[in-house]
Amino acid sequence: MLQLEPICAFTDNYVWLLRVAGHDEVVIVDPGEAYAVLRTLDERGLSVAAILLTHHHGDHVEGVTEILRKFPAPVYGPAWENIKGVDHPVRGGDRASLSRLGLELDVVDVPGHTAGHIAYIGSGFALVGDTLFAGGCGRVFEGNPEQMHTSLSRLGALPPETAIYCAHEYTAANLRFAIDVEADNPAIEERLASVRATRAEGRPTVPSTLAEEFATNPFLRCHEPAIVHSAEARVGRTLKGDAEVFAVVRRWKDGWRG
Repeated sequence: MLQLEPICAFTDNYVWLLRVAGHDEVVIVDPGEAYAVLRTLDERGLSVAAILLTHHHGDHVEGVTEILRKFPAPVYGPAWENIKGVDHPVRGGDRASLSRLGLELDVVDVPGHTAGHIAYIGSGFALVGDTLFAGGCGRVFEGNPEQMHTSLSRLGALPPETAIYCAHEYTAANLRFAIDVEADNPAIEERLASVRATRAEGRPTVPSTLAEEFATNPFLRCHEPAIVHSAEARVGRTLKGDAEVFAVVRRWKDGWRG
């Protein structure tokens, strides 16, 4: 049995710990800082089989060097980005073969947030970094909106029951924005109420499922008439196609302070 659990880092990052039942070695995903990871490993008597990186931002990679000092292990990361410590560069179509755990993950290119961002896809789950968030998506820093829309569509082609493991606790704010974009969608209000209750108990709101995202995430719903109408009202003109709607909604979110 496969287990994924979050290690909290900084103010809102999640470093994912992936463990196969019966093994005392684990996979660490996007360790932006080392202290919390090393403490968790020490408390549980675990060691590191591999490190997986989705992109080069410091809050996802800065802990790698220190973790490797104690636990030398292969480091998988995007081939199109220069990240210190990566000795297994991978790109879309490759596989991360974690033979010590009997696990193989498919690699998918999802550029937009960064130029070389990748995701790792397993059986029933996706490690998506900062591309797809619960209720939202990452900012477009190095790519362009069309690339990001294509990347989200690529993830959206996974089965609806796929568990989406993103790297930040942004869900409540994302859903508040989603209500501004699509005010008449009751599923968003219901999900936000559930998220607030979850956070009040100190629990993570992720993973979500792709089905939840299709129902409530405006960045996966750019084809919906209500969202098209909101985006066109925002810019005062007719928009041509889902990618153009996405670009407007993404710029809207960039300046949103709700």
